Amino acid sequence: MRQHTRSASLNAARRAVDLADLEARPSVDVLVVGGGVTGAGVALDAASRGLSTVLVEREDLAFGTSRWSSKLVHGGLRYLAKAQFGIAYESARERDVLMRVTAPHLVRPLPMVVPVFRGSGWARSLFVRTGMGLGDLLRVLSRTPSSVLPAPRLLNARQTVRLLPGVRTEGLIGGILSFDGQLVDDARLVVGIARTAAREGARILTRCPAESVGADGVVLRDGTTGRTFPVRARAVVNATGVHADVLDPSIRLNPSRGTHLVLDGAALGSPSAALTVPLEGSVSRFVFALPQPDGRVYAGLTDEPVDGPAERVPRVPEEDVDFLLAQFNRALSTGLTRDDVIGSFAGLRPLLQGDGSSADLSREHSVSVAPNGTTTVVGGKLTTYRAMAEETVDALVAAHGLPAGPCRTRTLPLVGAASHEELDSLDVPRHLVARYGTEALDVVAEAGDDPAALTPVSRGVTPAELRFGVRHEGAMNVADLLERRTRLALVDTERELAEDAAREALTRM
Repeated sequence: MRQHTRSASLNAARRAVDLADLEARPSVDVLVVGGGVTGAGVALDAASRGLSTVLVEREDLAFGTSRWSSKLVHGGLRYLAKAQFGIAYESARERDVLMRVTAPHLVRPLPMVVPVFRGSGWARSLFVRTGMGLGDLLRVLSRTPSSVLPAPRLLNARQTVRLLPGVRTEGLIGGILSFDGQLVDDARLVVGIARTAAREGARILTRCPAESVGADGVVLRDGTTGRTFPVRARAVVNATGVHADVLDPSIRLNPSRGTHLVLDGAALGSPSAALTVPLEGSVSRFVFALPQPDGRVYAGLTDEPVDGPAERVPRVPEEDVDFLLAQFNRALSTGLTRDDVIGSFAGLRPLLQGDGSSADLSREHSVSVAPNGTTTVVGGKLTTYRAMAEETVDALVAAHGLPAGPCRTRTLPLVGAASHEELDSLDVPRHLVARYGTEALDVVAEAGDDPAALTPVSRGVTPAELRFGVRHEGAMNVADLLERRTRLALVDTERELAEDAAREALTRM
């Protein structure tokens, strides 16, 4: 049955109302367990087709792997090197959807440069250049115009240094320039998807773990009160990522750790392009030093298998730090040291079990029915979340006879999305437009008659943004605000500067 369109705002008051309503009328079409990009995508797809939908998450939106990515909207170049043409094309197609339809306010084109040094091997350089050409062919096939993502080209040494001021100039011949998509923030994408699902009628319930899961429903626990209650669902989706095997023991995962270092951009000469360095002994794996809009650089990433139960917040091992510094120093004029590392983070990829190293395991996703009758969706990439969700809901509709309309998400903009012309016309600070799109106007309005609310408290983040996070983005505590609605917690000193303002914003719940 079609749900009525509702507000996109998530907050404590709405959560309480939705919980009470669900407890009083505990029957829904689709219940999704997991509040990462996959779960949020499934909730949006289902709700936008007219299905009564509930998403439950043990912690906060984007609490797990979805906030620890490289913030890249990949076009699938890596998959081409392994002849995985299907997933490469899917990635390029979904990148186009994100950049031009669903989230143009959150994704920007990012120049990426592979420096070429004398003696580094022309065969490798030719292979990389050929790969860039094939990647551009995928862009064309996906109908992404060159005005959105320019075609790759060769650079001379001077052009390379202009984009990468910290690159080693000794033996530098030039560079290979290509373009990909970059998210201003992966956690903000997840929140945007979840809020759009809420606008379409879904109930988004964080701090609400599923205590038991079966084909006909779940028992939920309100994490704020401890109260439990059952919910009957015609279809239950396990979208818990690297923890999917807890709810579905038939799934075999090989989690892989991807570590990034947080650096001040000045340590690399404040680059305007991503430094891309091929790993020694590999033609398909690279490390990336990715400049961020706030002047930081995220340098990653590793691909290391993880044994044992998956950590909810993975730690960064010392050997990962040493490995990444060594790889980047091969291409830099001034070597990075541990003193340059001001923060770090690691995420766990939910890779399906297979043969070979974790770097060789497929990034394809799987939609399957668990022994208890629930549907598990796992694997895949952040870029392809929408396609994964569409396939999952198609499977639910077919298996359970759900009264759903056609998929709408390929043409459904997320909250805040608009054309670049409309975004450029907004009379608000540009950094707010980059993070909130058209909702930047609402962020400014949070200041009211308090001009100090628009004065940054840390790294450009203002009290008005923190208040918006509480009133409209579902933030319920200081960690939600500083770890996921903003990323100030990546650097200890920046988090400390904002803690008082975050606590003050929470008093406005």
